[in-house]
Amino acid sequence: MTFDFEAQLRAASLRVTKPRLAVLAALHEHRHVDTDTVITLVRAEHPMVSHQAVYDVLRALTDAGLVRRIAPAGSTARYESRVADNHHHVVCRSCGAIADVDCAAGHVPCLTASDDHGYVVDEAEVVYWGTCPDCASK
Repeated sequence: MTFDFEAQLRAASLRVTKPRLAVLAALHEHRHVDTDTVITLVRAEHPMVSHQAVYDVLRALTDAGLVRRIAPAGSTARYESRVADNHHHVVCRSCGAIADVDCAAGHVPCLTASDDHGYVVDEAEVVYWGTCPDCASK
């Protein structure tokens, strides 16, 4: 699987480094994780990687479109490896769990605003809020 990550980095014109490979692997194995969790996951394999290096890698990967940063209102930013498919999220108001939700109407309708005010819309962000099954059963 590392080969795939190397190819992704090269395709995005990014140098292949151990911290970048480790962050990509962590994000592919764990969905919707915050920066502290990414740091913990990366340091489990590479203890010498600094906090700043992980922050820098997350920024570079986000800028390159290899990962997505999501920031639900009132929550810390989370990162995910699922990109470029216009999916949305459902967030638990109680525990903060996040799950992916495919676009209900497909790609184009989600990008059609009732009034775009002259903007060229290239992304729509929909966040559904509710209570996850675990919290609802308590």
